[in-house]
Amino acid sequence: MRKLLIAFGIICTAGLAACESLDKRGYSRQEQGTVGGAAAGGVIGNAATGGSTLGTVGGAAVGGVIGNQAGQAYDERKEREGK
Repeated sequence: MRKLLIAFGIICTAGLAACESLDKRGYSRQEQGTVGGAAAGGVIGNAATGGSTLGTVGGAAVGGVIGNQAGQAYDERKEREGK
């Protein structure tokens, strides 16, 4: 479990660093949130269910939806602020 948490931390750090370059390429935060949420949800679902395929896929689906909504809210707020 400890190795999984360390790997998850490294992946999250790399993902946050990649957000800047994705912004420059024209990807919205909603798109970035969907992909990032799905990846994180898959890892968490896999760990929570002991490697179950259903847990991994379910976690990815839930994480993707949550990331999508969070990214959409960020994009809307950024648009209202005029940035």
